[in-house]
Amino acid sequence: MSVAPVPELEDCAAACAEHLHAARDVLLVSHIDADGLTSAAIAATALRRAEIPFETVFKKQLDTDEIAAVAATDHETVLFTDFGSGQLDIITDYAAGEFTPVVADHHQPADASTEFHLNPLLFGINGASELSGAGASYVLARALENGNTTETADNRDLASLAVVGAVGDMQATSGELIGANRAIVEEGVDAGVLTERVDLALYGRQTRPLPKLLEYSSDVFVPGISNSERGSVGFLSDLDLDLKRDGEWRTWVDLTDGERQTVASALVQRALERGVSPDKIDDLVGTTYTLPAESVGTELRDASEFSTLLNATARYDRADVGLAVCLGDRDEALDRARHLLRNHRRNLSEGLQWVTNEGVTREEHVQWFDAGTHIRETIVGIVAGMALGADDVDHACPIIAFASKNDDETKVSARATHGLVQQGLDLSQVMGEASSAVDGAGGGHDIAAGATIPVNRAREFIEHADRIVGEQIE
Repeated sequence: MSVAPVPELEDCAAACAEHLHAARDVLLVSHIDADGLTSAAIAATALRRAEIPFETVFKKQLDTDEIAAVAATDHETVLFTDFGSGQLDIITDYAAGEFTPVVADHHQPADASTEFHLNPLLFGINGASELSGAGASYVLARALENGNTTETADNRDLASLAVVGAVGDMQATSGELIGANRAIVEEGVDAGVLTERVDLALYGRQTRPLPKLLEYSSDVFVPGISNSERGSVGFLSDLDLDLKRDGEWRTWVDLTDGERQTVASALVQRALERGVSPDKIDDLVGTTYTLPAESVGTELRDASEFSTLLNATARYDRADVGLAVCLGDRDEALDRARHLLRNHRRNLSEGLQWVTNEGVTREEHVQWFDAGTHIRETIVGIVAGMALGADDVDHACPIIAFASKNDDETKVSARATHGLVQQGLDLSQVMGEASSAVDGAGGGHDIAAGATIPVNRAREFIEHADRIVGEQIE
């Protein structure tokens, strides 16, 4: 196995796998977003194939109460996936004499250590862009092959889920997956569970009718087409192509290579004519990742659409549905996931419209909005990221969003661009320090992070965050 670019990471995975093989049973605890669900599915499949008894639970976050609940179970070994590193100080306190923690994560570690801690950041690998939580679980899954007693010891087929997790964690925003993620892609291609190609990098290539594909594109705003049903239909109608079938608009995957080239070239030309900058136009094209075993024209065939489907499950308290889909249920669970996805899309659209109507407040170094109960706290970070690509929001300024979590707590989500990160921005540090200053807790990645703070402390939090961002990028 050579997934990791440094052998020390694989050595760590081997040590974690050896402990798991020796465990009486395992409690698998995972986060609820797309990266967390795929992390859990990868780990669960690898544990099952290794004939290691386990039970799976999901948590929105790991705080003192949740970790105490984990410690109260009778499991001697607990495997944390896609979180745990940032809470390692609390975990080690509760684990003493109760359970042995195994952590497969990619978030910034707390100032604590444990014997079985698989995190790319500990080995010089960027956890925000080079290996996701699902990627860490995949490295562990490959290590778990050693010692398997079954014939199905090759876990390379799980590379497709690792790529879905990485894409869902926004690790392909530079146009393709890089670093250790790249090695996983190559293993997936070799195993026949992934294909990759350079293509139009717009969300919905599998499922959206062509006009909607262009109209709803938010990553690259093309005046006269984006956010305009009439404009997108008019643009496509002017092309010398038959883009309908039986009176219905075709999807991107329905087109021939020649037809795709014609549409893409015309779209680039229109973007140039409307003043879109060359660097943004470059974002129209990127590397796409396809799961060839899934049916053409379904959400599961495209890594990006698959990840969005998963986000629509656990964020609405149905992590079991997302996990079942990852594990192969294409009947009841998939139907339920699609219903949740329709609801999720509606909520995101309404949330973005609320931000558009209310606007954002601009400080010296950050911009922010407080959605209160208008936007669900489990999706406010996604809405913030979408808002960062909107016309009336400054792309060169990080955005912070607040939403009510309960009567006592407020959820905080922050999003930025790769350009800001290159200037020195680290939202993980911002969320951690600003939340600590107001008696909260936070962390995450340099480009996307979150926190939980006491109610009525948002204004104070913003003051700290604005100061910290200013110190980072000035």
